[in-house]
Amino acid sequence: MHKSISEQIHDAQAYQQRRQALITTGLQALNRLITVAVRPTGQGRVIGRFLLGLYNGPEYPFDLTELRGLDLAKFEDCLRVLMMDYSPEVEIHERVPNGFAIWAELVAMWAPKGARA
Repeated sequence: MHKSISEQIHDAQAYQQRRQALITTGLQALNRLITVAVRPTGQGRVIGRFLLGLYNGPEYPFDLTELRGLDLAKFEDCLRVLMMDYSPEVEIHERVPNGFAIWAELVAMWAPKGARA
């Protein structure tokens, strides 16, 4: 069943009212995920590749089923980051200090062979 235009407008306005809270919780989650993503561990690999996929999906494809290997808190943080990045005002790497350097490190650590810049 399709929504009417007025229902779609209402949904968009409701989303905009929640947007700042989504950004706040998403940034908190992103910072937690980055600390794991730069570690040479299994969860670090999954999170690093997830973040690279958000940064540039065509260049760094990510299999969503890999998220099943994360503990619940990290999985939920990935969802928070996805919610924040649904309608991005800026690129994901621009949301954190030294984002360009952090993402360069993620590329060096986790980019699939042949996809490294």
